[in-house]
Amino acid sequence: MQLRYLRYFQAVAEEGSFTRAAARLHMAQPPLSRQIRQFEEELGVQLFERTTRALRLTDAGRFLLEQSRVLTVRLEEALEGTRRMGQTQRRWFGIGFVPSTLYGFVPELIRQLRAADPQVEVGLAEMTTLPQLEALKAGRIDLGIGRILLDDPAIERRVLMTEPLMAAVPLHHPLAGLPRVSVERLAQEPFVLYPARPRPNFADHVQGLFRAAGHAVQVVQEANELQTAIGLVAAGLGVSVVPASVQRLQRQDVAHVRIDADAFVSPVIVSYRKDDASPFLERALSLAAELARAPG
Repeated sequence: MQLRYLRYFQAVAEEGSFTRAAARLHMAQPPLSRQIRQFEEELGVQLFERTTRALRLTDAGRFLLEQSRVLTVRLEEALEGTRRMGQTQRRWFGIGFVPSTLYGFVPELIRQLRAADPQVEVGLAEMTTLPQLEALKAGRIDLGIGRILLDDPAIERRVLMTEPLMAAVPLHHPLAGLPRVSVERLAQEPFVLYPARPRPNFADHVQGLFRAAGHAVQVVQEANELQTAIGLVAAGLGVSVVPASVQRLQRQDVAHVRIDADAFVSPVIVSYRKDDASPFLERALSLAAELARAPG
């Protein structure tokens, strides 16, 4: 598929007219119509409903317009970043991270790496572990920081630390005043799990820990974001399980209770391409290990 097809399609869809789109693209109308026909034939779907009075997007056309706008923005960002790096001779180092790691050593890691070398531009992307592996293999990031172990022959992984898990409960919940809660007692509560997708993810890790202990949790709500899950806990929808460092959020409407089970921990894992021997990556890995070992 050629990128110009998307550019032509977006122009026609946004203008609602082949004539106006052709003027916007500085081309004649007949060749534009032919290009759109070829695009539809290549896709095997009709993108426009053509009548004598109007030109309307089909359902497939509306879907493509929405998705293609996202792709266009990402492409423009990538091209602009490429131009900027080419003009300054700076190198790019991308880091993907799961949000829950931002309550531990990761912010200090990012701060030090951004200041480490003026010739390296550190880019950041919030993503769960599975997309991190895909982004690593595609070269979109160079270092992933996640919480679940996934096997991939192209990816190397290091466990930097393990963090205790805690129950997040509404402030006035009966469990809120306890120093510890058993797995059996916690499993009796309705649960808010995160993230909802993509799978596998931290939610699968938590459910796996309960299953290994002989219990199943009743999930009443799933959330894609940690902050959303904590907010739903505060609203009384249920309880959740979070890494201990999340207490640094210091929400006044949520209490955190230690789970009385040694197995209820969450690792912090760095992932990177096995064939990546860059000095900056090695520097990042050494610094990450040092910060992870430092007392909290």
